[in-house]
Amino acid sequence: MGNMIDLEKETERVILVGVSVTDEDDTQKSLEELKDLASTAGADTVGVVIQNREQVHPGTYVGKGKIEEIKDLLWELEATGIICDDELSPAQMKNLQDELDAKVMDRTLVILDIFASRASTSEGKIQVELAQLKYRQSRLTGFGTALSRLGGGIGTRGPGEKKLEMDRRLIKGRIAQLNRELKDVKRHREVTREQRSRNRIPVAAIVGYTNAGKSTLLNTLTGAGILAEDKLFATLDPTTRELKLPSGQEILLTDTVGFIRKLPHHLIEAFRSTLEEARYADIILHVVDAANPQMDEQMYIVYETLQNLGVTDKPIITIFNKQDKAQDDAIVRDFHADYTVKISAKTREGIPELLKTIEAVLRQQKVAIENLYPYQDAAKIQMIRRFGELQEEEYREDGIFVRLMYLWKSMTKSRFPGGIRQKAPYKSGRTWSNP
Repeated sequence: MGNMIDLEKETERVILVGVSVTDEDDTQKSLEELKDLASTAGADTVGVVIQNREQVHPGTYVGKGKIEEIKDLLWELEATGIICDDELSPAQMKNLQDELDAKVMDRTLVILDIFASRASTSEGKIQVELAQLKYRQSRLTGFGTALSRLGGGIGTRGPGEKKLEMDRRLIKGRIAQLNRELKDVKRHREVTREQRSRNRIPVAAIVGYTNAGKSTLLNTLTGAGILAEDKLFATLDPTTRELKLPSGQEILLTDTVGFIRKLPHHLIEAFRSTLEEARYADIILHVVDAANPQMDEQMYIVYETLQNLGVTDKPIITIFNKQDKAQDDAIVRDFHADYTVKISAKTREGIPELLKTIEAVLRQQKVAIENLYPYQDAAKIQMIRRFGELQEEEYREDGIFVRLMYLWKSMTKSRFPGGIRQKAPYKSGRTWSNP
């Protein structure tokens, strides 16, 4: 795999451009988010332009009159280019470049650029380059000179000059190679998941909108020490850490890439294997920025993305984070969640309640087990403490009698310590005992 080139950073001065097609759309909010994206990518926003139209112009995104207005603003504000709030077609990008004689970017290109700067693992770099190449494949002529030069501005990180000058045949070959590499990585990930399953440790996937505080929560709970900044997509590569609950039960926490509105389909496709961590988890921890005024819209986008990924029928704990910044009288609710908890990952407020809630959810997925262990098998009790919830332990003449709660998936996928195997389909309240 070719290395991604980190180029010297330039400071872009950009004008944000959006099109509002209905009175009910959220163009203003979307542009506010685009401003944060631009800032994360290293650009300064110097102006905002919104055009109200019945539909997006198929050739130039905005109408001719608005193009003239943008042209004047570029000169007045000494801006170096524009960022459109939607993904532009190759024709729209080329036509806008010809009309404005300035750098033209879209929301997708900015997000791809941020991902290129954040990727640190080999898998992340493969996924980002794959998404970049698919995006650029249909835009080789549309980019013109904007992408044929080396520079440090938005949209020029990643593959570099050699990649940008490839013809479509070479790009197609590179995409095929990356897909093969990604397939190998996916196979490795599946092996890792299978190992986790055999280890009988439940898994909780941390999901949420970007900058909701997922990484901070993981650091607070496990001391993971991963980067946690007040920026969009501060962390990209998934991280898994072990957490011991107050009951002694161990659980794996997996951080996932943050969601965002208008997430480019190239990225969803490329990062599918990473995002699917939520699909194989036993619990979904949905982290919400309770201090964000767009909290409800962000929750909707998260659930929409989870549904598109096929993540259904999972117990969900919605964690309303950043209570240290949220208004005290703010009403927070999530009708999709099984449980809700208010916390501040930064100050540790509400963390004990969160841990109790996780234990409660796990307990619902467990079956009751009774077993008698000979004293020569006493070492197995320690394994029980690790993988199950020991409720009673009695020392008898013929051995150690234990009563415990054990995660159902462990009964179905692996042998329980002591020789107990699955006997029948699970029913709530079923008690298992050694024959």
